[in-house]
Amino acid sequence: MPDGYTAPGIFATTLDRVVGLARKNSIWPLPFATSCCGIEFMATMGAHYDLGRFGAERLSFSPRQADLLMVMGTIAKKMAPVIQQVYIQMAEPRWVLAVGACASSGGIFDTYSVLQGIDRVVPVDVYVPGCPPRPEQIIDGFMKIQDLVAKESLRRRYSEEYKELLSSYGILE
Repeated sequence: MPDGYTAPGIFATTLDRVVGLARKNSIWPLPFATSCCGIEFMATMGAHYDLGRFGAERLSFSPRQADLLMVMGTIAKKMAPVIQQVYIQMAEPRWVLAVGACASSGGIFDTYSVLQGIDRVVPVDVYVPGCPPRPEQIIDGFMKIQDLVAKESLRRRYSEEYKELLSSYGILE
């Protein structure tokens, strides 16, 4: 329940809080899985962990209908433009979750062909550590995204700081 004024039979809060509550519980993730972290994500969607409990029942494999990009696994430098294109095609507001050591920092693959963290091509909101991370860690990262979504102002995406952040990644809108 968002912060607000409560009395018998009445509840009042701000529009930002109501929209945040609705968005928080209806996130449509787009999984971008390339290796072992993707297998752990599959377990997260299974019956034992059930990410659907958190409002993410519908996975979207189309960027136009997703609002959370979950990048999992080793990302080759050749895939960097693809990830950026997928991010650009997503509608605002959009968030990014980097799952595992490889997506966060390149992991153990310090080579010329591996991207040393997806934050070099798209802004990342939450990092989930591990190699590979357990399903509980992925759920924890998802819950941190939900907290960000619930508290985000409706105006933040139109601020100059946000536009500067996107332009620093070469993303112009």
